[in-house]
Amino acid sequence: MDTNAPDHPIAEARANLSELLASVRLLRRVYFLTSRGQRRAAVVPAELGELIERAGGADAAAAILSAQLPE
Repeated sequence: MDTNAPDHPIAEARANLSELLASVRLLRRVYFLTSRGQRRAAVVPAELGELIERAGGADAAAAILSAQLPE
């Protein structure tokens, strides 16, 4: 598994879940799980997941972040 690539097919991620989770935890990487080339989900460090939860969920966190990004 290429831990430098941000996108990983779900089947590949499932087969290498321990390695993927170690990279997320230790390297603080974000990985996207794909199906047929489309991003379907993300694996993020726990701290980021907790911040998203505190913001009121994924939609609320996305709105907050979008408002802070330059045009």
